[in-house]
Amino acid sequence: MQEPNYPESYWVESAKRIESDNSIESQKIETVIVGAGITGITLAYLLVQEGVKVALIDADRIIHGTTGHTTAKITAQHGLIYDKMINQSGIEKASLYYKANNEALQFIADTIQKHEISCDFSRQDAYVYTNMDEYFDKIMLEHRAYEKLGITGDVVKELPISIDAKLGIMMKNQAQFHPVKYLNKLVEAFVSRGGILLENTPVADIENDEHPKVILKNGGQIEANKLVLATHYPFYDWPGLYFARLHAERSYVVAAKSTKPYAGGMYINAESPTRSIRYTPLNEGENLLLIGGETHKTGQGESTLSHYEKLVEFTKNNFGIEEISYRWSAQDLVTLDDIPYVGHITADEPNIYVATGYAKWGMTNGTAAARVIRDLILDKQNDFVDLYTPSRFDANPSIKNVIVQNADVAKQLIKGKLEAPDKTIEDIANSEGAAVMINGERAGCYKDEEGQIYLVDTTCTHIGCEVKWNSGDRSWDCPCHGSRFSYKGEVMEGPATEPLRRIDLD
Repeated sequence: MQEPNYPESYWVESAKRIESDNSIESQKIETVIVGAGITGITLAYLLVQEGVKVALIDADRIIHGTTGHTTAKITAQHGLIYDKMINQSGIEKASLYYKANNEALQFIADTIQKHEISCDFSRQDAYVYTNMDEYFDKIMLEHRAYEKLGITGDVVKELPISIDAKLGIMMKNQAQFHPVKYLNKLVEAFVSRGGILLENTPVADIENDEHPKVILKNGGQIEANKLVLATHYPFYDWPGLYFARLHAERSYVVAAKSTKPYAGGMYINAESPTRSIRYTPLNEGENLLLIGGETHKTGQGESTLSHYEKLVEFTKNNFGIEEISYRWSAQDLVTLDDIPYVGHITADEPNIYVATGYAKWGMTNGTAAARVIRDLILDKQNDFVDLYTPSRFDANPSIKNVIVQNADVAKQLIKGKLEAPDKTIEDIANSEGAAVMINGERAGCYKDEEGQIYLVDTTCTHIGCEVKWNSGDRSWDCPCHGSRFSYKGEVMEGPATEPLRRIDLD
């Protein structure tokens, strides 16, 4: 049966489109920011307030990547992290992490008030809950961590909504919003102060001289005093070995309209598979329930379509809603110690900055990252520079995690080369994709609804792993570092910057 075509993510589909003129007069700019998600846009907005000349560049449409496909929770509650962070990195770093994310939440709230932004912002309590007895101790340890860090929260034995929960922990006075409506206003403020916005402008490479040069795929280049890579995955990843210090995970969201009252709150369970729950208001008393989860490493695991199906089943069973209005997925990057990498890309490259590794909590971490990099560029004091610095390297657990992650990359690289597809082009139905054998060689085949065939070389253009078909989003995903390509082979997500090679059937 042919899969229905769902609309874009609700955030992207329901917000107006900001246009850019895709032109630039000067080839020398004080600060160039590559990547127009929450970090890039917030940073661009902050810098132009200080009189800095900024060019903001994106390979696609602005706010069209992970930021446009988030669940948009604005919270310092990032699962059960604080007890783990205290034991792993110490109470000082755990306290700084909470403070950085809490200040980011308040910055968003203040900015919304300052510009009178209509973006469905509301204060909500955030909950982590469990139905598994083995997580009771973890909930209680997290509560003790809250007490040590001065976080306002309570242990609860039931939830305000009709979801079973044996035990949970609540962090008070967090928030949610419509991220695209919020960021659109920041873009307008950025452009009104002379900021340059370049959409659909892919970057081919970086030349790291005294003044970094951004080499564009259209043949142009821009010289910058300061260069910021806010591209989610830093495509210029070799100097800092980011490919060895990050792994990519995908998660999924289904959204369903409901006329039933919603008691409020944002929820996520502690165990796997993940279930994230929140709502956003619609017109005429309707709510849109957002049910997320089903996290897995990109390009690995079962059919990606099955993840959507499981979220739909959860929505029907718990909320009695049959019709799904939207569905989308997002990709997130996870660092070795679960704290983002924000700051100078390496200690030896003072004019290039990076922000990555938000581990599904980009609304606050991405905002905090923009504030850190602004202060680094302007040579201002910032309490969180050392917390986020990409140059940190704690022996425990970083060494172990580097070994584990790179062993997994090696495993995926070898596995992909040894696997021989057992399908031919004739086996592929319309609206399906899979690896096939053509003249003894491995290729990726997709047939559209009319039977048009698209063939690509399945070798990822980053380091040569074999991409896998993503049935849920109709893309080719790399299991090594998370690069993603359209069924035509076009780059959808880095670190790869070059498309998959197209194969001519003739």
